[in-house]
Amino acid sequence: MTPTIFSPAQLPCGRQLRNRLVKAALYEHLATFYGGPPNGLHFALYATWSAHDWGMIITGNVQVSQTHLSLARDIVLPSDLSDDKLEPFRALANAIHGQREHQPLAIMQLSHAGRQSPNILGGRLPFTAPLGPSRIRVGQSVTGAASSIFHSLMFQTPKSMSIEAIDQVVSAFVHGARVAVEAGFDGIELHAAHGYLLAQFMSPKANKRTDEYSAHGLLFLSRIIHDIRLVVPSKFVLGVKLNSADETTADALQYVQIIASWSLVDFIEISGGDYEKPDFLTESEASPDHRQARFAHFSHRAAQSMESIPSPSRPLILLTGGLSTPAHLSTALSSGHADLLGLGRASVIFPDLPQRVLNWNGQSEEPFIHQPNFRVKLFDRLPQIRLIGAGTIMAWYTVMLRRLAEGERSTGDLGALGGLVWMWLWFKPEFNALLNVQLVLRRLLIVVYVVFALGFAFGINFFIHYSEAETLFTILRRKSPVFHGQDLHVFPIQGVLETIYIHYETSLQDGTNVGGC
Repeated sequence: MTPTIFSPAQLPCGRQLRNRLVKAALYEHLATFYGGPPNGLHFALYATWSAHDWGMIITGNVQVSQTHLSLARDIVLPSDLSDDKLEPFRALANAIHGQREHQPLAIMQLSHAGRQSPNILGGRLPFTAPLGPSRIRVGQSVTGAASSIFHSLMFQTPKSMSIEAIDQVVSAFVHGARVAVEAGFDGIELHAAHGYLLAQFMSPKANKRTDEYSAHGLLFLSRIIHDIRLVVPSKFVLGVKLNSADETTADALQYVQIIASWSLVDFIEISGGDYEKPDFLTESEASPDHRQARFAHFSHRAAQSMESIPSPSRPLILLTGGLSTPAHLSTALSSGHADLLGLGRASVIFPDLPQRVLNWNGQSEEPFIHQPNFRVKLFDRLPQIRLIGAGTIMAWYTVMLRRLAEGERSTGDLGALGGLVWMWLWFKPEFNALLNVQLVLRRLLIVVYVVFALGFAFGINFFIHYSEAETLFTILRRKSPVFHGQDLHVFPIQGVLETIYIHYETSLQDGTNVGGC
């Protein structure tokens, strides 16, 4: 029977999606600078999506390495599984699940930027080399003087990973899976696309190694997947995000077939591009229909390549990219191009897109969103640097994500350049952190004050009740007509005066000069 948009989808692990609409991973850019745990903005953002009938919701990339970020404000895994470190991630999982009877599956996307972790923004000291499969810098193969200068400043030549470094990264991904389990996520997606580290090992242009990790481009990914399956529950969802093409379509299709043959993966997401060819960041200059056809053609061939794998263990194909109209959604399913439908930027403008699709004509060619003109004339003079133009589009959507997290739905009159400016001139997480520091300092001062007051009171009590010397106050009580019969314990300065008088009496007995008191 031909699946429909709102028919359920069964994953090989046994978990089920209520419908086939997936909120695809989007980089949120909401964490503190140089990375940190999810915060209130993340919770609000994902709670918005969870209220609108998505079958599955995938987070933006959660980095497994603090020193290999993408654009500085990444979510980063906690260093351990203690309750206080896991609490923000549990809150994020709860926000994704929401309060509805039919909850979406909550999937954490795990990533390592590798050589694409930029200079300074990547979480390392300036001009410190990131890790990569080989010593090949991003943009090294791109021609043009302007492009060469830009990429050499933005990216460092990576340090070729030793076997020990590879082992450490494998362990980091396994740790990420354990974090997801303990935090209450339903599964993870390994980001092996867009030129990040896992994709770099599969790419002939980034991987020039001469060891086993060159001869077998999937060995790195295979180790991670097999080790993760050893530590997660049997019904834990495991997905992989792959490029639709890197060097050749044949290689990419072969990777899909091999990964599916492991019978360890629940879904394979088809996307495309990297920082040298940032298709995943741009709206193609070609028509939406052309772009959709390109992705759909590859996903259809990917599905065909898995036909020999028994159905219960065959991973589902998640198509992300080019799905811009209701008709695209229906056609992708009916033509066998995909099992699941990933929507990213449309979900930013319409977080309630599933409900809208339900009410719209399924054959409509009307685009979900009419995007603004992202052209910046200044950047037209830099045609060799595609990443800059792509960055203006990403920045615009990043600001829209931020507005959605803050409860705003209007796109406003931002413009491409405005998006680029406001993406970076924003420090709310740091401001909130500063307020938290001030709150901690206030509480610390209160504690210090209380401890001092208790110590002062104890000191008073000690001198009053345990001093054997005749104090100033006992003399006053005995000799002074003014203080005769008064309870002098109520005087706050009593402890100080008693101490002075004790010292004074002792000095007189010793015959010493006390003029300095």
